[in-house]
Amino acid sequence: MTATDEAPLLVRRHGAVVRAILNRPARRNAMNAEMVEQLDALLAGLAEDRTARVLVISGAGGHFCAGLDLTEAGAPLPPEEKLARQLSRNRRTAARLATIATLPQVVIAEVEGSAFAGGLGLVCAADIALASGEARFAAPEVRRGLVPAQILPWLAHRMGRSQAGRLVLQSATIDAPHALATGLVHEVLPDAAALAARTATLVADVLQGAPGALAETKALLAALGDAVPGHYAEAGAQAFARCAAGGEAEEGIAAFKARRQPTWAPVPA
Repeated sequence: MTATDEAPLLVRRHGAVVRAILNRPARRNAMNAEMVEQLDALLAGLAEDRTARVLVISGAGGHFCAGLDLTEAGAPLPPEEKLARQLSRNRRTAARLATIATLPQVVIAEVEGSAFAGGLGLVCAADIALASGEARFAAPEVRRGLVPAQILPWLAHRMGRSQAGRLVLQSATIDAPHALATGLVHEVLPDAAALAARTATLVADVLQGAPGALAETKALLAALGDAVPGHYAEAGAQAFARCAAGGEAEEGIAAFKARRQPTWAPVPA
């Protein structure tokens, strides 16, 4: 999907169907402060909206979302301010993923290209995830000196703890067939056109369900058990803030920007 509007989040509504298009294609739709503010406002509105029945989350420019914009996360700040900002950012991430999962609407993630880090969290918080054949998935946080704090429970909920553990510890990129085999996505389509067509069919299927019954069914799914243990979100936020404000993150983000290996990685033979 391509988009030319300058807004970092494009919202399109057709009747009961809402589309949220992450729109920073030059940054592979990495999430900056403006984008998440707009996304959080949309989600807050949808939580009270009983006329919207489906939310489709996608990305512009052939990618879904590369996660947090590290140019913001790595901005130089006094230590105390940096710690506080990272703590606030990660708490909001936890709330955002929980809100997506508990919306009364059926949430569909339509994934092309990169779905990394926080983008991967959006995929797993959605009710249904579809991907094109060239989609790629990764939780690269530890390679940046960070931790996958708030996405980890959602990965474990979707994939199982063992598969999620391997993904975040190895931090390697996996392809769409692998994502399908491990339960990360529900279906893989050959290309972007097929993905769009399948999303349209899926939306039509969902709209066959009664609005109230769908919302109640989602509430029952939530009642089966929380994806995130009660103590976890704050512990994750604290861990992320400590790492993000530390020297490893400073080096990891600098290495990522410079396209070099961080100092802790072995030198290729």
